[in-house]
Amino acid sequence: MKLDGKTALVTGGGTGIGAAIAQRLSADGAKVCLLGRRAEPLEQVRALMPAERVAICVTDVTNPADVDRGVAAAVELGDGRLDIVVNNAGIGPFGSIDECDLDEWNQTLAVNLTAPMLVIRAAIPPLRRSGGGLVVNISSVAGRRPFPGPAAYSVSKAGLIMLTQQAAVDYGPEGIRFNAICPGWVRTPMSESEMATVIKLHGGTLDSALARVSRDTPLKRVAELSKIANIVSFLASDEA
Repeated sequence: MKLDGKTALVTGGGTGIGAAIAQRLSADGAKVCLLGRRAEPLEQVRALMPAERVAICVTDVTNPADVDRGVAAAVELGDGRLDIVVNNAGIGPFGSIDECDLDEWNQTLAVNLTAPMLVIRAAIPPLRRSGGGLVVNISSVAGRRPFPGPAAYSVSKAGLIMLTQQAAVDYGPEGIRFNAICPGWVRTPMSESEMATVIKLHGGTLDSALARVSRDTPLKRVAELSKIANIVSFLASDEA
């Protein structure tokens, strides 16, 4: 398998995109440490992976001490190695600038932007010791071009793209690569819950709401989880 001998850390690893990425990296041979706020989803994902190649750590990624503990758990799983870091944890509240509660704004920036910075900062020393590695930040098309409504989300994801570029400039010479993936709509529990807003505005069902938000894309459909996991798998491989 192409990732044999490598160790990965995935935040938000208990559901959605994070769970799909973790399972794909494991299938490719990597050891994977799953970070998330709730133990139960992490345990459910762990049960789908080889027991000797997976660890979980209940972590609030906005808390620096928790982040340090999560990175340490990954390094322990890897017998001192850390090769792959995936910053996937995120939240997506809806609301324009005048509608967004200040606490909600601050929490969105904390989870979607500050937390990846904390993870990167904690991961740099073990990545250096491993001779380099890869950090993938899961951003969004909303970080490149906003659409009406989710002001805090769009701003945080735009900042994540710049964080990726800044880190690439700073640490690329040391062999640590940084990439941002910017999906559109992906069918996840979070995106399905967000369709409630679309249904409230336009009526219809979950399927019709998903069709509505993807109607202006060339393929006229939302992405499946495996498509994002495939990209991370490629970026983590030597072929990248």
